[in-house]
Amino acid sequence: MRVTINSINLEITEALRARIEKKIAKLDRFLAEDEEVRVRLKSENETRNSCEITIDFAGAMLRAEETGEDMYACIDKDMDKIVRQIRKHRTKLEKRLRAGAFERAEEAVPEEEEEPQRVVRTKRFAVKPMSVDDAIAQMEMLGHTFFLFLNDETGAACVVYKRESGDYGLLEPINA
Repeated sequence: MRVTINSINLEITEALRARIEKKIAKLDRFLAEDEEVRVRLKSENETRNSCEITIDFAGAMLRAEETGEDMYACIDKDMDKIVRQIRKHRTKLEKRLRAGAFERAEEAVPEEEEEPQRVVRTKRFAVKPMSVDDAIAQMEMLGHTFFLFLNDETGAACVVYKRESGDYGLLEPINA
């Protein structure tokens, strides 16, 4: 397993690097040697730090992001989220993750009872070809945080969304 640590407005101390590597090492039982774990640390000021952990493997992606005052607490919470995601989706992930990864984990941690997720509302609407700027404007007019549209340049179904920072993101399929 490869670990990549990046930071924005923050110097990574040896203690911080050691904490991250120690926490990430716990994922070793789930991930193969060639999998990559990306950790991005960001400090906006003394009271707002964020940690984002992304694991991209075999066509699936796990991601956790936490913001708070204490960077160490953010790292701990993100790791808890990632492990929870792995356990929640383990039947789907078993085929992609290292063989036998869940055998030891089942013995150590009791299964949590979770309510099955279900679709409670279906909404149908016409999807129109438009530019990314038009889609952002439409999303703002509707007061939504995301908007599905057909990109008039590529013809692909895309999603624009509003990020916590106030900027916008664009989700585009690769196989379009």
